[in-house]
Amino acid sequence: MATEIEELLGFLSSPSPQLRKAAVGIVRDLTGSEDGLLSLSVHSDVVLPSLSRLLSQHKEVAGPAAEALINLSQDPRLSERMVEIGLVGTVMETLYKHEASVTRLLVMLLVNLTQLDSGVASLLQVGDDKMQGLYISKIVRSFCRTSTETNEDPFEHVGSILVNISKMEAGRNILLDPKRSLLKQIIPQFDSSSLLRKKGVSGTIRNCCFDADNQLPNLLLISEFLWPALLLPVAGKKVYSEQDLSKMPLELGNALSHEREPVDDPELRKQALESIYMIVLQEAGRRALWSVNGPRILEVGYEDEEDPKVMEAYEQIGSLLVSSGQDNEKSPQTSS
Repeated sequence: MATEIEELLGFLSSPSPQLRKAAVGIVRDLTGSEDGLLSLSVHSDVVLPSLSRLLSQHKEVAGPAAEALINLSQDPRLSERMVEIGLVGTVMETLYKHEASVTRLLVMLLVNLTQLDSGVASLLQVGDDKMQGLYISKIVRSFCRTSTETNEDPFEHVGSILVNISKMEAGRNILLDPKRSLLKQIIPQFDSSSLLRKKGVSGTIRNCCFDADNQLPNLLLISEFLWPALLLPVAGKKVYSEQDLSKMPLELGNALSHEREPVDDPELRKQALESIYMIVLQEAGRRALWSVNGPRILEVGYEDEEDPKVMEAYEQIGSLLVSSGQDNEKSPQTSS
């Protein structure tokens, strides 16, 4: 004899729209409690595929189904099972068929699924030479095209997805592929008014810079966009002198020639400095920093900094630049 929970889950596949709507609402509510999550997890082989199929239906059903899956995906075991049944592909197929409120939920679901290596591989379509990178290219385009000027920002959480995928080498390779130019597209979103977008961009750049020893040419290929994103947050509040500005490229010089709003979040400043540090570990990276008068920018920014952890990040770069300068004086013919 079927239990109450089994009967409820059976209604998720009912031909009656009213019964499906009522059932998915109850399931969504159950995922809001530990007891409810536990009872549903026992029947994951039924509940996960059933909720997945509902994502393609109208918003009154798709919305609660997405909310339930978001809550269930907080359990790594259930999240892994979702990836196994192809939920990443299902989400991508239905992502653009809904209005903003449901789209936002589906993007949040992808954030949870890409916390797993298997979820990242699924979103990157690793192993499919013809399709690899198609999904991520599509959502990057949406991330960059949507506006944050309205209350609805359905693709805001894409920034978190980008941080997740850039933790894996396969993700960094796709983001830094010059033919795709995905990182180049993403960087301008650091100027968004959304802190979530800013953190997504900053974290993604930082993760990509972990590969600076192998990917430095591709990073410097987009230096016109990369240096402003890294140096402006840590440039301090001062208006720079004409002498300093004359040694900078136009993008930096224009921004630093007048008063500006500082980047208040210390984590953003720290991530920018960590990215710069990983770049200047390479000799070519140090030369590139000097070419935009970066050491002077860091010097001025350090004078305004008050956060101890951020100051430590400034000092780490400073000590590297000083020691490398001394080494070059002793061994001027040494190259990397």
